[in-house]
Amino acid sequence: MNVKLGASLLSWILPQWNAEAGKYAIEKTAAAGFDLIEILLPVSMEINTKEVRYQLKENHLGVACSLNLPADAHIAFHPENAEKLIKKAIRKTEETGADFLGGVLHGGIGVFSGNPLTETEKATIIQVWSSVADEALSRGISIGIEPINRYESYVCNTAQNVLELIEKTGKANLFLHLDTFHMNIEEVNFHDPIVRAGKKLRHLHITESNRGMPGEGTVNWEELFLALKEINFEGNLVLENFSSSVPGMQSAVSLWQKSPHNAEELALGSLKFLQKSLRQYSK
Repeated sequence: MNVKLGASLLSWILPQWNAEAGKYAIEKTAAAGFDLIEILLPVSMEINTKEVRYQLKENHLGVACSLNLPADAHIAFHPENAEKLIKKAIRKTEETGADFLGGVLHGGIGVFSGNPLTETEKATIIQVWSSVADEALSRGISIGIEPINRYESYVCNTAQNVLELIEKTGKANLFLHLDTFHMNIEEVNFHDPIVRAGKKLRHLHITESNRGMPGEGTVNWEELFLALKEINFEGNLVLENFSSSVPGMQSAVSLWQKSPHNAEELALGSLKFLQKSLRQYSK
């Protein structure tokens, strides 16, 4: 397997980008020993990418980007807004030096119609994805779409939901972005979705069932890593777990219980878990 290990900026800071906090997250991620940082782009797109690119170079750190669509860019309701925003994110991704944009790019988090996804809504999503995929291809960017659980979206909850829509676009630079927290709620197991996706899986958020330390919850890690080995996974494994020790994090991500680990312990312990698991299950 050709795997890069990363940390989301949420390992260190709130999901509201500013220059000082971003610099801190980049430095902490590099010092911890990760290969890359995942930058959750602000919806405003107010991020000095020239400065960020310099900081990444100074810290010898790779980068991937992500975007979570807001309510006013829910594709099924606001396709034009969504398309414009995703295209802006693609340009920002290119400017950081990244070649991957992931995230919740099928609908606004917390937006519901009150009904299952309709064929008309699917057609709208396919049209927007096709357009942004062309923009991304022209800039050398791959896009990964992340299914999330039923309590946060009605659009794409499973790997299969995303893969079926990607197939209908016919675009080769659209990929699957999975998250073990959401998989633990929506998938039957951790093996089948990964094997079914195969080379269409490019990016994976690693987090425990309670968003804490991997190995201290109910995620079946053996099943997951054996599946990654089976498909000879080539992509990013990125921590997306949270600590209440970061001021404001509890309200920002609904982390109402106090975390047993501070941010530093959580990041370092999670990285060690990933490295050990890759050695163990790659044999």
